[in-house]
Amino acid sequence: MHPAHHALCSGLFTMQKKNLIMTNSTPSMVSPQPWQLTLGRVPLLISIPHLGTLIPDELLAQMTPEATACTDTDWHLDQLYGFAQGLGASVLQAVYSRYVIDLNRPPGGESLYPGQTTTGLCPTETFRGEPLYRPGSEPDAARIAQRLAAYWQPYHAALAQELERLLALHQHVLLWEAHSIASVLPRLFEGKLPDLNFGTASGTSCAPDVLAAALEPLQGGPWTMVQNGRFKGGYITRHYGQPAHGVHAIQLELCQSLYMNEQAPYDYRPDTAARLQGDLQRSLSAALAALPTD
Repeated sequence: MHPAHHALCSGLFTMQKKNLIMTNSTPSMVSPQPWQLTLGRVPLLISIPHLGTLIPDELLAQMTPEATACTDTDWHLDQLYGFAQGLGASVLQAVYSRYVIDLNRPPGGESLYPGQTTTGLCPTETFRGEPLYRPGSEPDAARIAQRLAAYWQPYHAALAQELERLLALHQHVLLWEAHSIASVLPRLFEGKLPDLNFGTASGTSCAPDVLAAALEPLQGGPWTMVQNGRFKGGYITRHYGQPAHGVHAIQLELCQSLYMNEQAPYDYRPDTAARLQGDLQRSLSAALAALPTD
């Protein structure tokens, strides 16, 4: 491994392990564990931190019916990115709902978009402003700390360790943050969201050539696109995306209307998803080919 790569990933993974020790918690204390990981062989890690729908029984007793519906889940992204195994990619996906804790928020809870409406580390309302907890049952600081230890830190430890493994095999790695969202959410943004929303922390989390390669197969297609618009990349993109040290992070926020029904029961639509899948595979393959080789 290149010394700079080793310093980066060792530092990230050590930080996560240190946090686990400090909070006196380990992933084995939660069943099932908070993440599932498929190991790949190419320099590509697809992270899906908002796929989970599991909510522990003890939390369900404190929550509203809106919480149990898990409306703000990034539904079916494991199916949409089902081609990843054929590409040889590693895939890390969450098991627990973002309503338990949001894996793509900073551990300190600070806003990623100051001045704009968003949800927090342990959300207390849906994207539409509906309460997630019965009155007086919202998580306090102690409960938030417990969830950080039990769910957030294990996911990030797994993510950092997999980046470390891939950088031991490859000079550069692409971290693809897979997300989706309802196409119309007046509380969060005006009008209809563009179909494909690419975020690279305003250009800092990924080499320009890698992002350009990812966009090229999508040019002239049926999708509307934007770069670093309403969604510039969450905590994972901003924290782990360090191209100078070999990690190139791109977040893609998809409109859910492209591949599923946005109303309950949120069913997958293979007819509309097929074209999108093909374009996503071409986009990822092109970005991989554009990774630096030095």
